[in-house]
Amino acid sequence: MSRIIAFCYDSFMRGPEQACLIDWRRTLLSQVSGRVLEIGAGTGASLPLYPNVPGLELVLTEPDVDMRRRLERAVAELPDSNITVLDCPAEALACEDESIDWVFVSLVCCTVVDLPTTLAEIWRVLKPGGHLLFLEHVAAEKGTRRRRWQDRVNFIWRRIAGNCHLNRETEAQIRRAGFQIESITRESMRKAMPLARPTIRGVALKPRQAGSKPEETQASSR
Repeated sequence: MSRIIAFCYDSFMRGPEQACLIDWRRTLLSQVSGRVLEIGAGTGASLPLYPNVPGLELVLTEPDVDMRRRLERAVAELPDSNITVLDCPAEALACEDESIDWVFVSLVCCTVVDLPTTLAEIWRVLKPGGHLLFLEHVAAEKGTRRRRWQDRVNFIWRRIAGNCHLNRETEAQIRRAGFQIESITRESMRKAMPLARPTIRGVALKPRQAGSKPEETQASSR
């Protein structure tokens, strides 16, 4: 299944990418500098969208072996790039504490096994004052017809779409992890499957005076 998803992913996402995702990612990534961690970089769709700024260092994680092969080929084609590819899962990032200036997640929070643990790891590796950039499809508003259908088919969808959850309340999880959301846009992902169209994108801050580590959550987000 992993090999099939890796092979089909770019073709499956071509419509939404061209309709909106490329522009949304480019706008988010225009802010980055220093050391940037992209979690779940997939086949490397974001690579051409990073700004050409001096001293930019990219750390890309992709635990899926088939996706990672494609990502490594895409990285190898870039001239003079300062890029490291890691195979670690989002719940156990192979980065030192407070070593990252920016973290970027794009259509990743829906698929991780444990979202609260993933956000705790992002918190750990970010420097105080560092930022989390997010672009995620999320649960529709409660009580809506779309949300009811998301809840109904989520069990099956997860099993055929690489653990992708249709009904994760990612914004609430980001806030619960201790981040301060500085900006957020809610918009429909054009040309996507209807149940995956609700999205959020924006910027969240790890405060400089962060205090103690955010309270750990035992259960994963649904």
